[in-house]
Amino acid sequence: MAAHSSIQAITARIIERSKPHREAYLDRLQRAVAKGPHRAVLSCGNLAHGFAVCSPAEKDALSGDVVPNLGIITAYNDMLSAHQPYETFPQIIRDAAREAGGIAQVAGAVPAMCDGVTQGQPGMELSLFSRDAIAMSAGIGLSHNMFDASVYLGICDKIVPGLVIAALSFGHLPAVFIPAGPMTSGLPNDEKSRIRQLYAEGKVGRAELLEAESKSYHGPGTCTFYGTANSNQMLMEIMGFHMPGASFVNPGTPLREALTREAAKRALAITAMGNEFTPAGEMIDERSIVNGVVGLHATGGSTNHTMHLVAMARAAGIHLTWQDISELSDAVPLLARVYPNGLADVNHFHAAGGMGFLIKQLLREGYVHDDVRTVFGHGLEAYTVEAKLGADGQVTRESVPEVSGDPKVLTTVDQPFQKTGGLKMLSGNIGHGVIKISAVKPERHIIEAPAVIFHDQHGLQDAFKRGELNRDFIAVVRFQGPKANGMPELHRLTPPLGVLQDRGFKVALVTDGRMSGASGKVPAAIHMTPEASDGGAIAKIRDGDMIRLDAVSGTLEVLVDAAEFDARIPAEADLSENEFGMGRELFSAFRRNVGRADQGASVFA
Repeated sequence: MAAHSSIQAITARIIERSKPHREAYLDRLQRAVAKGPHRAVLSCGNLAHGFAVCSPAEKDALSGDVVPNLGIITAYNDMLSAHQPYETFPQIIRDAAREAGGIAQVAGAVPAMCDGVTQGQPGMELSLFSRDAIAMSAGIGLSHNMFDASVYLGICDKIVPGLVIAALSFGHLPAVFIPAGPMTSGLPNDEKSRIRQLYAEGKVGRAELLEAESKSYHGPGTCTFYGTANSNQMLMEIMGFHMPGASFVNPGTPLREALTREAAKRALAITAMGNEFTPAGEMIDERSIVNGVVGLHATGGSTNHTMHLVAMARAAGIHLTWQDISELSDAVPLLARVYPNGLADVNHFHAAGGMGFLIKQLLREGYVHDDVRTVFGHGLEAYTVEAKLGADGQVTRESVPEVSGDPKVLTTVDQPFQKTGGLKMLSGNIGHGVIKISAVKPERHIIEAPAVIFHDQHGLQDAFKRGELNRDFIAVVRFQGPKANGMPELHRLTPPLGVLQDRGFKVALVTDGRMSGASGKVPAAIHMTPEASDGGAIAKIRDGDMIRLDAVSGTLEVLVDAAEFDARIPAEADLSENEFGMGRELFSAFRRNVGRADQGASVFA
């Protein structure tokens, strides 16, 4: 089926806007492709260094450009649950490559930090910037010019977007992303949230809180709520970077290993040495990007991707805007209820039909483009399947059923959970921002209340503990943008604001910081742009100013006389404490040069 008219119109607008940038990008890509197998341009000394540890047979093959060489970029570390399974993947990939008549080498490793570990800590101020550092690290690994294709081992928040930017910067190479899967279900996410709120109120102690958190995050794999990490996996599948059905298979299972082996062999099959050459930069086009945004809306995914998708698209010469994302949200129905916008976790989502069922539903009414290229071939229809383990240990695929395995978790396009997507763009006299409304009850989509100003999240927490916030208010937490301190996530605000909302107060958050995919039941206008440190109007708000947040109309306004508001001198903040410690001094160049949130919050042009 052809794409829905509204989807086609937005896609056409993106294509037209992107044309000069995309054409220049594709020209660079074609010139890189035209140089042929790149090991041929290496000197004997270059090549000897590149294959010094290989076997004699591998050296013979690589020296003559006889077989394809697969570069592995890995985000493995054994502290983070999502990335620990990758420890064994390189050997699996090498063995699979050898079976397919190719060779695989680890080209390089990239950092992988966990926002869950750094929440509320100084290290969180490196988190957003780690995306661009990851892209550069992957670029260094691939710069050795030894590879005919690449595979990327990464899962979590900034890792996948950074790897995508790298894959598209090396867009003349085919690229396959290999997931490791989510951990098995533990303590339900709503119960974890309940314990957090009790702890915020002082009703349970640290021991009880740690026990609950440990039962939630208990083993290898991604966290099971639908945050940025699992939104990443959804994106990689709906954009065609994953093998069909690969996203949400648990680690340590025979099917997970079979999918990894299959992905490695497929990466070798789509090099320029074969008949299905699929360079990543040609494969990912404007239609692929739109499919990713549609998937984000249909699942109520992470707000972080309002920045990451913009940055990822620009790496391929495609100019996606928040206006595009907003209009797609208005056109696309919400089809999934996964915590925090439901009680289910991603394992329940997968069991209900998962990505195959979701894509099938979106294709039915033309909400996504079918006429795209993927690592699996042509057309998104091939992704309307469930991956299974065959009797011979290979991956087999079956078409997903017409009926959801759990309609409370995953529904159909004719019976959506809501008629529009889970994200909404906001604009007004404060600037532009984002709100995740899929987890917010409709009666809280409009909040009008006086402002209470904070210059960091600890100030709000302290005021809550002192009992100063038992009233209707909108917390304005500013100087939290990329230029100020790297735009940390502010999840420590969720428990106290949730407690106050449960007490019956009208509360909301307005910030130039982030809340990410775990943005929950409290209305939160985030990513406010321009940020306070960049002359943004959020720095002009004063205690007691009435603010109206209207997620229905998509507006956010300070209800102050326009002339008076314009004449105000923006507040300033002492940010010297954010300059040093936990590596922050190493990222001062990032803070100076980072772009605006609505332009991807990137240090790249």
